[in-house]
Amino acid sequence: MNLEIPDGLGDMLRDFTVSVLREKPMDIYEYAVEYFTKVRDKKANKNVPMYIIVDDDDQAREPDPGEFRPITQKNNRFARRHSVSAERYDPEADDDTEKVVHPKTDDQRERLLEAVGGILLFRSLDPDQMQDVLDAMFEKRATPGEHVIEQGDDGDNFYVIDQGTYDVLVTVNGEQKRVHVFEDQGSFGELALMYNMPRSATVVAKTKGVLWAMTRNSFRTIVLKAAFKKRKMYESLLEGVPMLKHLDQYERMNLADALTPRIYQDCIILKEGDDADGMYFIEDGNVKITITKDGKEAEVARSGKGKYFGEMALVENKPRSANVYAVGKVKLAFLEVESFERLLGPCLDIMKRTIAKYKQK
Repeated sequence: MNLEIPDGLGDMLRDFTVSVLREKPMDIYEYAVEYFTKVRDKKANKNVPMYIIVDDDDQAREPDPGEFRPITQKNNRFARRHSVSAERYDPEADDDTEKVVHPKTDDQRERLLEAVGGILLFRSLDPDQMQDVLDAMFEKRATPGEHVIEQGDDGDNFYVIDQGTYDVLVTVNGEQKRVHVFEDQGSFGELALMYNMPRSATVVAKTKGVLWAMTRNSFRTIVLKAAFKKRKMYESLLEGVPMLKHLDQYERMNLADALTPRIYQDCIILKEGDDADGMYFIEDGNVKITITKDGKEAEVARSGKGKYFGEMALVENKPRSANVYAVGKVKLAFLEVESFERLLGPCLDIMKRTIAKYKQK
C-alpha cells in the first residue's frame, strides 16, 4: 500500500513539536487542540488574496470581515490561473540593499507625501523607510478609459492615487460589476504583490488622473521586508517584558503586529491629566517620569529599553497620572487603546498588581 504524505504535513508537525518542547504543556492533548485552533484561525485571517477590500470613507484603517467582497474559484474564471510570474518572497533571504530613486520636484514630493499619509500599509514604517518609499515611487498619468490594472493579470505595481476618479470592477459569472469608486485618494494593487496572486479586480480611470506607482520588487524590499523586520524586532522586545510572559508565541506575534513606531527627542511624551490613548514600550533610549505635588514637578523614576509606561491610565480608565519626558532620542513602540483592550486581556491582573505595589511606595 503506497501512502502519499500530504504537502505541508512535515512542516506542520515540526512546528508543533518545537512549540511543545518550548512551552512544555502539562496536558499535551489540550495544548494540541489550542495550538492547531490558533494555526487554523491565523491561516483563515491571512487567506484574503482573492478579496477586494473596500473602505467607504477611502481612509486607511483595519478592514472588517464584512468589507471583504469574495471572488471565489467557482465564480471567477481567472481564479485558477497558474502563470503567476511573481515568485514567493522570502524577507529573510533578501539581502538586496540597493535603493531605487526616482527624482522628483519639491511639488511632486509634497503631493506624494500627502497622498501616502493615511495609507495603512505604511503606518509601521519609520522615517527612513518612509523616505525610501517616496524615493521608489514614480509618477504615472492616467487617461479616461485606461485600464490601470486588469483582473487576472500578474501584479506588477502598487498604486497610490494623487488625482482622478477610478472605478473598481469585478467580473463574476461573466458579468462585470462595479464594487467601488476611488475619488482623488486611496491605493490599490497590493494584494497581488503581497500574496503572489493574480489581480482580483480591474481598475479603470474615469477621468484624467495622476498615480504614484511602486514596482513589485521595490514594494517587497521596502514594505514587506520592513514589516517582517518590525515583527521580528518587536517580538524580541516583547519577549523581554516580564509582564508578557503569560502570552504565548501566537499572542505575542499579534501584539507585535499591532505596535507602531514613534520617535521623540528631548520633549514631553505624556502629560499629566491628559486622556489615555495607548501605552508605550521602550525600544531604545531612556525616559524620565515626573509627578506634580503641591504645584511642583518632581522626578520619580527613569526607565530604559524593555520597560513600558502609560498602562496605568488604561487599566484604571483614568487620565494620565504622570508626565513622561524623552531624555535625548527615544524610540518607542506604541499600542493604541483598542488593541490594548483586545490583546492584553491575559496580562491585566498582573498590571493591576504592579500598579497596586507602585502606589504603596
